[in-house]
Amino acid sequence: MKLPSINGNRSLFLAAAIFLLLLVNHDDAYALGYGTPLNPVTDICWHCIFPIKIGGIPVVPGVVMDAPDPAVGPICICPAPPPIFFRAGIPIAFWEPARFVETVKDPYYFPSLGFPMTNPSAGFLSGTHSEMSSGANVDTSTFAQAHYFIFPAWAIMELLTDFICVESSGFDLAYLTEVDPLWNNDMLAFVINPEALLFANPIAQMACIADSVAANAGLPLSALYWCMGSWGSAYPLTGHVNDDAYVQANAAIAARTIYKLSRQLLVCDTGIYLCSCIPTPIWVKHNYRIHIAKPIRDITCHPIGRSSMIWGQVKNPPFSAGPNSSDNFLWMIFRKRACCAI
Repeated sequence: MKLPSINGNRSLFLAAAIFLLLLVNHDDAYALGYGTPLNPVTDICWHCIFPIKIGGIPVVPGVVMDAPDPAVGPICICPAPPPIFFRAGIPIAFWEPARFVETVKDPYYFPSLGFPMTNPSAGFLSGTHSEMSSGANVDTSTFAQAHYFIFPAWAIMELLTDFICVESSGFDLAYLTEVDPLWNNDMLAFVINPEALLFANPIAQMACIADSVAANAGLPLSALYWCMGSWGSAYPLTGHVNDDAYVQANAAIAARTIYKLSRQLLVCDTGIYLCSCIPTPIWVKHNYRIHIAKPIRDITCHPIGRSSMIWGQVKNPPFSAGPNSSDNFLWMIFRKRACCAI
């Protein structure tokens, strides 16, 4: 069955873009430099969709370590509406570029669209990267705003529209932290995520060493859900990260955005059940790959928690104007997709 065309969604996106352009603060835009809009052809790391498995057998290998999935047998069975009740299919697994996260020091600046919006309180919400000395110890803190976008790349390019395992929705800005007071305040975030207290101790944080080793060697340990490998702790679920590596700190903020939305049941996992997307208040970290697309595109993607010493060099050039704005990042999210195809 052919899925409906996304021309309507494309028209809505064009109308929204025109509306946003009318809100642009041209003085700020000139100071920042207009970024180039996200190009799904050149900015996405397309080899990160591999491997592709059909019936549990890899038909196209990948260069990045694969994660386990339920597509292990030649046949799958899923529930169906009556009077059929059940339908049979072939299990297929791959990695789908369907979301991206922007982490920005400039509030309401959108690297994927290339312009900021006017906001009188932008200075209060601006990102920071500061060092505080306490005797012989130096504590580095990074803060950034985050924007979570729905971006089904194949549907937007009108590719594989007949394939049941590809998301067919349109482009959408699903969440931005500038309007969320919980993102800017660790104590407020603790009110709705009190479990953070369980992991604010040396024993829980020492366990993250194992997750760091696993993420750098291959895949993170999803059982240690409060850890993000070399990126630090997943808590608090705010934009504050203690990390002296600026690019890595922004990667951690992007990953926290995914986890925060998962905790609020706003994100479901497409890699744990063949028949539908399952809400995961405790995220399955190994079902996500992250790829930096702006300001400097990486050549490959990485699991959550892999040290930026491996991939983060020259990813934040020292300029604040031009085709891309420094310190404003765009992270493409590849999610594991396991599907029972008819």
